[in-house]
Amino acid sequence: MHSIENQIVDSSFSAIINAPIEYIDIPTWCFGLPEKEYQGCSPAHIAAGSTTAPDGRRMSINVETIGGSLMVQHYIETLGDKDHLILDSDSDVFTPTGRTTIHVTWELSVKKLDETRCEFTNRVRSYATAEMLAFLDRQGIPFDIFRTQRQPMSIAHNKGETPLFAASIERATLRSISSTKAA
Repeated sequence: MHSIENQIVDSSFSAIINAPIEYIDIPTWCFGLPEKEYQGCSPAHIAAGSTTAPDGRRMSINVETIGGSLMVQHYIETLGDKDHLILDSDSDVFTPTGRTTIHVTWELSVKKLDETRCEFTNRVRSYATAEMLAFLDRQGIPFDIFRTQRQPMSIAHNKGETPLFAASIERATLRSISSTKAA
């Protein structure tokens, strides 16, 4: 597992979803997210799609730029409950000085507030891989300095996308409720 010593960021933000919890399905939203909808959740979002991992688990592919580095994330589903989704990715990071990897755990969850509202939480944890530590070492960049510089960009990105993800999940949920009632 990834150690706390190699942790770069642990960022969590929440927003309200105006929909009943029993209709919310985060994995269905995530793995069916249209690219334009993903792009609308952050100016840093470039592309999104879904596929399967070699072992058959669902995978979300996200391409975005954080802190000036292009990232290609290969999020594999490790927990897929309707109200709680955990994805893990050994993501490719393209920096001005070369390519490396970073491990990212993306956790999305909802908890019921009342009959018509939920609290959505978007938590992102990232860890330096052995490859990244060697990459930084070859450039003479101390890990603590890298972490200190990376944290504000990652946190700002998560803070900006969280309410937009919540709104997207809300729209998907309300469409699902409408089509269920129309059937």
